[in-house]
Order: sequence, then structure tokens, then C-alpha cells
Amino acid sequence: MGNRGLLHNEKQEIKRPFKLSAWITCVLEFRDRRRPVMAPGQYTELFFMDEATSFAAGHRPCFECRRSEASAFKAFWLKGNPEYGFNIKTPIKAIDEILQKERIDQDYKKVTFQEEPIVLPNGAFVAFRNEPYLIKDEMMYPWSAEGYGRAQLLPQEKLPVLTPKSIVNTFKAGYLPSFIE
Repeated sequence: MGNRGLLHNEKQEIKRPFKLSAWITCVLEFRDRRRPVMAPGQYTELFFMDEATSFAAGHRPCFECRRSEASAFKAFWLKGNPEYGFNIKTPIKAIDEILQKERIDQDYKKVTFQEEPIVLPNGAFVAFRNEPYLIKDEMMYPWSAEGYGRAQLLPQEKLPVLTPKSIVNTFKAGYLPSFIE
């Protein structure tokens, strides 16, 4: 489940794409907490098929309910993105600010970068013929709300990468996101 802050109104209509620069992914169950979806005045729940999908949207693990994953993500993010000069004491907010620039532009459009799919790590998403695909074991799998389709060979051309660049670097550094097999 993802969280970008309070996005809905009292009629449960989505009114904005985000409120916070900390876009996090949480577990569905944590400490027996129960809450209605889209409760008035509370954050808006966003549901993802798997962790790889949430990363493609620009989310990162939550430090409250997914502490071990969040700590590992931060450590691998630092290892994969040394050009920022951050260290383990750098607040996660500094990483969130970089992620915010990498996921959407000033017009709230998705930011992508071009890369040859063969060099992308498992868990990264690309767009091919305007459709999202998961990269796994040098193959690509079409994504849909129903799940992943059959494996396809990687094209021999650069494609738009949907997963933010510093997250791709995090995967290359060793963080392996979970995805539905």
C-alpha cells in the first residue's frame, strides 16, 4: 500500500496527485491497526500489485512498518548514488527530495530516462509501445492490473525507464524489490 498524503476530499474524490514528497510503501497489516479506506482527513491509500510496481511509481519503503526494508533501501540507495555525497546520517528527507525530482516534473508529468533494457536490473520498469514492462532475468514482462503477462525478449533499442533513476541505481547496488512471480 502506498501513501502520498491526503489526496481525496470528503466525497472520496481524488483531488491532487500528491501532498508530500515522502511517497512511501507500507504493509497492509501492521500492529492490528484498522482504518476505513479514504477516511475523512486521513491519508489516501494507494494499492500496488507488488513492491516493484510501487518503486516504478516512485515510492520507497516506510520506516515505521517496513523498517528493515527501509534501512536496506537507504543503505543500497547510498551505495548506488555516491554522486550526492550522502552518508548513513543523511536524513531520508534528502533522498525523498531527489526522488521527487526524478518522478514528476513541474507539470506533474512522469519523468523518465532512456536506457537499453539489457543493462537494467531486475525490478526496473520500462515503457515499450506505451505499455509498462517489468525487467527480470534479461526478459521483460508486460504489466497489467491483472498481473504480469508472458516473458518477452528485450528489444535492442533504448526505452523510457519508468522507475526513477536513483532507484534503478539502488537495485544495481543490491536492493532486490519483491514482485509477483
